[in-house]
Amino acid sequence: MKKYNLLSIILLGITLSNCGDKKKGENTIFNFNTSEFAAKYKPQDTLDLAILNPESKKVDSIIYYINDKKIASRKDVDQLTFELKDQKLGYQNLKALVYYEGENSEATARVELVSNVQPKLLQYKIVNTYPHDTTSFTEGLEFYKDTLYESTGLNGKSYFRKYDYKTGKVYKQVDLDAKYFGEGITFVNDKLYQLTWQEKTGFIYNAKTLKLEKTFAYDKDIEGWGMTNDGKYIYQTDKTEKIWKMDPESQKMIDYINVYSGSSKIKAINELEWINGKIYTNVWQKDAIAVVNPINGAVEGILDMSGLRKLIKATPDDYLNGIAYNPKTKTIFVTGKNWDKLFEITVSE
Repeated sequence: MKKYNLLSIILLGITLSNCGDKKKGENTIFNFNTSEFAAKYKPQDTLDLAILNPESKKVDSIIYYINDKKIASRKDVDQLTFELKDQKLGYQNLKALVYYEGENSEATARVELVSNVQPKLLQYKIVNTYPHDTTSFTEGLEFYKDTLYESTGLNGKSYFRKYDYKTGKVYKQVDLDAKYFGEGITFVNDKLYQLTWQEKTGFIYNAKTLKLEKTFAYDKDIEGWGMTNDGKYIYQTDKTEKIWKMDPESQKMIDYINVYSGSSKIKAINELEWINGKIYTNVWQKDAIAVVNPINGAVEGILDMSGLRKLIKATPDDYLNGIAYNPKTKTIFVTGKNWDKLFEITVSE
């Protein structure tokens, strides 16, 4: 078994795609020649697109699209070769708009693009151990101006707070209305953004006063899970393999990536943290952290955190969740839902 498969097993959140799952055209006039498609493609591969014309119609022209973006046009049904190196990982939805004899028809199909990156097994070293409130159902963890903030979930028990992580002393806490299940938080432009789980509602607070300034509705029909930011854009998860990219000013989703470890997509990615140009993410219900390239979604490293289990008092259902990077100390803080400890760690290969 290849090394990246072993590392993917550590994540235990992989969903293997059906190799035979190729969406065929919905008409009988023209179709993609899917018999030549590979089960899965990698970024260094090329995709050969050919249109079948079983009724020998006179074709005037064909316009090709991938994920609704025009990639080429042809005057005939000759094969088109397309390089996949600049495509995001995940399913590539193919469409050919065929003009013939004064009419037009569509041919559709899809292929799957997986990662060609072999994740590295990373290791961690515990620098310090601090107390953690066992009543905190941790959903988000982030530093802002050298102070740790934490958000929690559960209806009627959701809040976010700023506190002294060394002693556990709470400086300020903001409770959510009981109808909301709190999720991830992040700070951008001196604003604190917070998600809710299934209520499709987000909140924006003044970072200094923690007073609510705006409530917004999600731009997409998704759940709210984890959050982080790169200083300009917000990234958030929704229980799938997707990481959405959001404009904090408009709260509109402008893009997304699909997270893949080798040939397997990693579902249910949860809490996020932006660390040195990479996204560190918890995998729901798993004692593992994946290090993701934010450009293409490829998992580049995996942290097996299962060793922390023997150091805490928690049930198997108290999942690892919560990653915060302290730029002042250049260390990472991790904890879990209802854990009694918060760990400060360093990471290396």
